[in-house]
Amino acid sequence: MKFTTTLFLALIFSASAQAEGDPEAGAKIFPRLCGGCHQVGESARSGFGPQLNGIIGRAAGTSANYVYSDAMKNSGITWDRATLKAYLKDPKGVVPGTRMIFWGLSDEEKLNNLLAYLQMFSAEP
Repeated sequence: MKFTTTLFLALIFSASAQAEGDPEAGAKIFPRLCGGCHQVGESARSGFGPQLNGIIGRAAGTSANYVYSDAMKNSGITWDRATLKAYLKDPKGVVPGTRMIFWGLSDEEKLNNLLAYLQMFSAEP
């Protein structure tokens, strides 16, 4: 009985973790889809786009050393997984007037993996 309960709990937590995404897979996606404009990590700097350390939990348009569009600064968004997922699916639909040039990503697995990767560079769990 104890083994069955332990196995059941392990499967639940494993499924939950997979639903949230795989940060290792996200690390492979980031350079291809985001790395041309954004950086994350210890030495990340703003460039063509803002650095993304701490993006989850941060108010949109507030990263230091980057000049945001008025649309982003005035969006009223605080980035969490749900708002980032919606934005990455359709940036101009979520923040009309954004300067971000990105066609959008509709693949749920890739989105979850990318967000799990970005979560590694966030103060929020």
